[in-house]
Amino acid sequence: MAQQRRMGGQPMFILSEDSQRTQGRDAQSSNIMAGKAVAESVRTTLGPRGMDKMLVDSGGEVVITNDGATILDEMDIEHPAAQMIVEVAESQEEEVGDGTTTAAVIAGNLLGEAEDLIEQDVHATTIVEGYHEAAEIALEAIDEQVSESEVDDEILKQVAESSMTGKGTGGLTAESLAETVVEAVRHVEVDDGVERENVGVHTQIGASSNATELVPGIIVDEEPAHDEMPAEVEDASIAVLDVELGVRTGEVDAEYAIDSIDQLNAAIDAEESEVRGYAETIADSGVDVVFTTDDVDERVASFLANEGVLVFEDLGDSDARDIVSATGARRVGDLEDLEEADFGHAERIRSENFGDGDLAFVEGGAAAEAVTVFVRGGTEHVVDELERAITDALDVVATALASGEVVPGAGATEIAIADKIREEAAGIEGRKQLAVNAFADALDVVPRTLAANTGQDPIDSLVDLRAGHESAGRAGLITAGEEVTIDDPFEYGVIDPADVKREAIESATEAATMIVRIDDVIAAE
Repeated sequence: MAQQRRMGGQPMFILSEDSQRTQGRDAQSSNIMAGKAVAESVRTTLGPRGMDKMLVDSGGEVVITNDGATILDEMDIEHPAAQMIVEVAESQEEEVGDGTTTAAVIAGNLLGEAEDLIEQDVHATTIVEGYHEAAEIALEAIDEQVSESEVDDEILKQVAESSMTGKGTGGLTAESLAETVVEAVRHVEVDDGVERENVGVHTQIGASSNATELVPGIIVDEEPAHDEMPAEVEDASIAVLDVELGVRTGEVDAEYAIDSIDQLNAAIDAEESEVRGYAETIADSGVDVVFTTDDVDERVASFLANEGVLVFEDLGDSDARDIVSATGARRVGDLEDLEEADFGHAERIRSENFGDGDLAFVEGGAAAEAVTVFVRGGTEHVVDELERAITDALDVVATALASGEVVPGAGATEIAIADKIREEAAGIEGRKQLAVNAFADALDVVPRTLAANTGQDPIDSLVDLRAGHESAGRAGLITAGEEVTIDDPFEYGVIDPADVKREAIESATEAATMIVRIDDVIAAE
């Protein structure tokens, strides 16, 4: 619709005829509806009994998951307001690693409550001010819910298990995986925090998920350059090269005329001398294992195999960087510069076959500063979902260990936040009080959704949770086997890092208030 302004009684067009413009209530309603639709799409995945989504792209590739960030990332979302809800999940994933579904669902319900207020003629600015004030109260309520207990290994294990339960890992498996996750994070703990980037996750199809293990080092998807090379090297000296170990070729096409057998033999001898020179230089250097980002001539590989040197070729740049970081090696670009000071070290390097390919394990020694969770599963979909679950668990355990603050899960923290906001709202004057109360109502979506996803009546469960919080100060919806009960989540080990709750409140509030403030949408074709 072409937009116009009148000057001197004549219309003046300021937008192209192909532009579309939506204003006022229509714009607010459209944006809110889009945001609510995105939040609703992940709502059924929340909690220990949340359901999975199957996402199929145009090429037929299938992703099966209940991870909120993955679902929203895989969805082809075009609406700009809906994309803001996706950004909420992305921000949550990046900052704390978990709680993405919670953040998206809260954002969607904040929009729903705002829509009701707008229909009651509450101005958008008043809603935004009320939401921000309520968010400040919510953060105070989270601080009050923080456990006074020291965050030890048992609590960290409960944090990991709470994160993974319901994510396709199974009950007993989640418990055993939690131990692996805590061990991995403890391994990279330093005086001033946790070096989370030193924990990697590598997946491999085959065996059951119970075969998942922690490798004290790194894993690269490479196989030896020659079949006769040793499959395992103890106390290994390691060289990382950016060198082609083969006959040098020019960049310009050229032909050489050979007029006699002697010339041919001389050319062959020169070539053999060149490749043997590479092999002898490496063998004489005293290195045990070579990783190179370029090709290795078969003759060089054969010679080094006879010398007992293990070689891996055609490494990706990221793998080379990981090996350098893990072993303390220095990358060398010219073989003539190779010296012992460039070597890295590891207690053991081994090559192991898995189905159609080999994996190289770099373990111990300097490499032990990094650890890798080696994830096993029967199918590609299983290992992919396990990888997502373990990655989230690693993030939340690292977050809990770094901050030392945990809060009750199972909806108990949201119940406590909503209760405090309603209590504080009584002292807020004007229409802003309506927005503050609406914020509290929006937070009820978490316990209500948990109840619905476990087959309970959401309203009855919400009433019982509020009563339990009023009497005991802490009440969550606990799923224990086939039973669902309302009790203290700490007693059942249902625990979340406090920072996960804080980030969810802050990111959801920012997205919702930004969308509510929009009253004019101008879209070019």
